[in-house]
Amino acid sequence: MIPHFGPVELILILVIVVMLFGVGKLPEVFGSVGRGIREFRRNAEVSDEKPADQAEKTVTTVKTETTEPTHTS
Repeated sequence: MIPHFGPVELILILVIVVMLFGVGKLPEVFGSVGRGIREFRRNAEVSDEKPADQAEKTVTTVKTETTEPTHTS
């Protein structure tokens, strides 16, 4: 179940964030969070759009080494 956050909970979270990072760092912190969310969404969309194309482009090479038996007389 997803909890529902009301205005009191959001204000409490904001106060805790201000106490941890300070008022001067808030734009930087929220900017980083925004960039992270955008990057996550972009990667999620790309992986949903073309999984077959990525599978075709992936080539796995297997290198096998053979050793010749040594003959001792």
